[in-house]
Amino acid sequence: MIVCVCNRISDREIARHVQAGMDFSDIQLELGVGTCCGCCETCARELVAACGQTDTAPRKVDMRGALHATA
Repeated sequence: MIVCVCNRISDREIARHVQAGMDFSDIQLELGVGTCCGCCETCARELVAACGQTDTAPRKVDMRGALHATA
């Protein structure tokens, strides 16, 4: 799912960067998430937090602020 429409950044791309050891600030600098209109910042931060968990229990992420991309 596209999290940042302005920069076309997906939840999978954010998750890959978290798995590589990046925090939100690193990802924001690298990908530009949350730097244009800012509508995705809360959702992206929640996603980074959820992906960075060390336990194996699934966690819900509120994606209501994210916009779906259309082809």
